[in-house]
Amino acid sequence: MSEDNKIDYAEVMRRLPHRYPFLLVDKAEDFVAATSIVGIKNVTHNEPFFPGHFPIDPVMPGVLIVEAMAQTGALLMSKSLDVAVADKVIMFMSIDGVRFRKPARPGDQLRMEVKVIRARGDAYKFRGETFIDGKLAAEAEFMAMVVTVAEPAQ
Repeated sequence: MSEDNKIDYAEVMRRLPHRYPFLLVDKAEDFVAATSIVGIKNVTHNEPFFPGHFPIDPVMPGVLIVEAMAQTGALLMSKSLDVAVADKVIMFMSIDGVRFRKPARPGDQLRMEVKVIRARGDAYKFRGETFIDGKLAAEAEFMAMVVTVAEPAQ
């Protein structure tokens, strides 16, 4: 982590519980606590979903673009609230107004601009927009909250 407003891959790994193949944020920049963040996802031909979606003309599933925006929001929450991944998890609560404008393909870089619309305690509402080459690819409003991890059953 070189600057306060940037989050490198190592910090993403410390702050989010997701792992391959479901970690969809490589790094973040322009972090402003409890306000906004920009997540970056480099889409490669090695993504596990491309062989089946679609082999001849690979397209990243839209639902995974939304998940990448949600993970970017969770990263913003984790750093803003200093959430300890060992005993807390940030859960997706709702999503509204999803629109897909441009497909994501191998070689694209997703730039996920996520802004806080409202924050109340451990719950945040966001507006997310994903851009590819400066063009709007997807947008949505979504909510997430911090939840205590349940003890495993003995």
